[in-house]
Amino acid sequence: MECRSYWTLPGGRGEIRREAVGDPGEGEALVETIVSGVSRGTESLVHLGRVPERVRALMRAPFQRGDLPGEVCYGYLSVGEVTAVGPNTPGDLLGRRVFCLYPHVDAYVAPVSWLTPVPDDVPSERAVLAGAVETAVNALWDGGPRLGDRIAVVGGGMIGISVAGLLRRFPLARLELLDPDPAVAERARHIGVEWRDPAEGAGGCDLVFHASSTAAGLARSLELCGDEGEVVEMSWYGTTEPNVPLGVDFHARRLRIRASQVGMVSESRRARRSTADRMAIALDALTDPAFDHLLTGPVDLDDLPEAMDDIARGRTPAICHVVRHRRT
Repeated sequence: MECRSYWTLPGGRGEIRREAVGDPGEGEALVETIVSGVSRGTESLVHLGRVPERVRALMRAPFQRGDLPGEVCYGYLSVGEVTAVGPNTPGDLLGRRVFCLYPHVDAYVAPVSWLTPVPDDVPSERAVLAGAVETAVNALWDGGPRLGDRIAVVGGGMIGISVAGLLRRFPLARLELLDPDPAVAERARHIGVEWRDPAEGAGGCDLVFHASSTAAGLARSLELCGDEGEVVEMSWYGTTEPNVPLGVDFHARRLRIRASQVGMVSESRRARRSTADRMAIALDALTDPAFDHLLTGPVDLDDLPEAMDDIARGRTPAICHVVRHRRT
C-alpha cells in the first residue's frame, strides 16, 4: 500500500513524499487517515527550525521520523479508520475511528495501545483537537481549580481556549479569557467565556493559566494573581528565553509559577490515571460542539507545504488547522 506523508525540511520548507506502508504485526493496526490537525504553536517552531537543541529529544513527537532540525516527519493530531489488524490481535477496533498522536500521513501502522476510539457523536474534524484538550485536562489537574475560584486564562490560542472551554463547566466565581487580539472575542463568545484585553483583566485571581507564549503574557499573569496565587505556565517558548519579572512583589505576595506539560500525567493523578485515561476524558469532552470554533481551514494534504509556511509566518490565521486526507 502506498501513502503520502508530509516532511518538514531545513530552511522553513516542507514537501509531500510517497512511501510504502507495511502490514500490521501482532498487536498492531493499519489506520487510514481521515483528517489531521496542525498544532500552530509547536509545528510553527518545528517548521522555522526554532526548537532549542537541548530539548529536541524531549520535543520528539511519539511517531516522529527523522531528527530535528533536519528532515523530519512531525505532527501529533490524527484521526483515521482502522482497516486491518495484525495476527493474534483483537479486532474490536476494525472499522472504528480512532485518534492517534501520529504525523500528517495518509496511512500508517501503529500499536493498538496508542489508538483511542473516537466517540460516535464526535465528528472527525473536531476529534483532532483531542491532543489540545488532553493538554488542558492535564493543566486542570495541575492547577486544581476549586469551588468559587476567580480564574483568568491568558492566551486565546488552541491551548488557552481548550482550557477555558473546560473551565466553563466549573462552578467558578469568575472566568475570563484574556488576549489582545479582538478576533479571540468571537471565539470566546462561542464557547461561553467572557473575553477581555489583558490590560482590562480583573486582578485578585486565585489561579491563572498562561498560554500566550509571550513574556508580556507571563508578566501580566503574575500581576493578575491575588496574594499567594498561582500561575500554571503552559507556554512553549522554543528558542526564546522570556524575562520573568520576579522583582517587585513576586516574593512579597508569595506568588507561585507551576510548570504544566502533557508528557507526563499530572502528579495529582499519576497514581490513579494513565495517559490512556486522560485521552479518553479529552475525547469525551469533545462531544461539546462549542469546540468546533477552535478549528480553522481545511486544507488538502497536497497543499500542506505552502499552508504550513503561511501558518508559521503568520500569513494565515490559524488555531488548529484541519488537513484533509480523504473525504469523511
